[in-house]
Amino acid sequence: MAPGAPSSSPSPILAMLLFSSLVLSPAQAIVVYTDREVHGAVGSRVTLHCSFWSSEWVSDDISFTWRYQPEGGRDAISIFHYAKGQPYIDEVGTFKERIQWVGDPRWKDGSIVIHNLDYSDNGTFTCDVKNPPDIVGKTSQVTLYVFEKVPTRYGVVLGAVIGGVLGVVLLLLLLFYVVRYCWLRRQAALQRRLSAMEKGKLHKPGKDASKRGRQTPVLYAMLDHSRSTKAVSEKKAKGLGESRKDKK
Repeated sequence: MAPGAPSSSPSPILAMLLFSSLVLSPAQAIVVYTDREVHGAVGSRVTLHCSFWSSEWVSDDISFTWRYQPEGGRDAISIFHYAKGQPYIDEVGTFKERIQWVGDPRWKDGSIVIHNLDYSDNGTFTCDVKNPPDIVGKTSQVTLYVFEKVPTRYGVVLGAVIGGVLGVVLLLLLLFYVVRYCWLRRQAALQRRLSAMEKGKLHKPGKDASKRGRQTPVLYAMLDHSRSTKAVSEKKAKGLGESRKDKK
């Protein structure tokens, strides 16, 4: 290369900027959520929940697609599709008259309800969401189990037991703190009353104390009267004794 000729290779700073833009700004894929499994009884209905997260605002072109793969089967068939604000139920298969759309794209909800369940409905349901321009992401699957009578799951029973025990414990703790608060308040009131009595500042005596206060002057008056009567009688007796001595 001749001296002074311009370089055709990019500068190191430009190369670093291009590399960082590729590494630090990856495309964020859409994420779909469903239950892991749901249970239903024959003849009843069940809700298949589907929600999603997307880095984009909810588009007017958002779409939801539900597919069904029978238990033991290999191929999945489309049973429901939502696009352009309208639900479309596929006219093929056993679900054509039993599917109800209950989702709301504004709340990122693509749930459906299956009515009149049958044993043949056992299988895997897949929810797929597209929110243009966010259209890349994985689907989510939920497995449906249909029983004659829906069994009570161990987790539900265990959760109910644990919840009951925690409720009793919280109630006992609340009762303990209420009793303790009342006892401390009563002790504080007694302490203040004793302190006031010691300082002579008890302004509200009880009924007995007031009675004793009213009775005290009366007792003192009776005592003074008895003392004065005794003194008078002793004086009279002393005068009689002196007069007898004078006569002798």
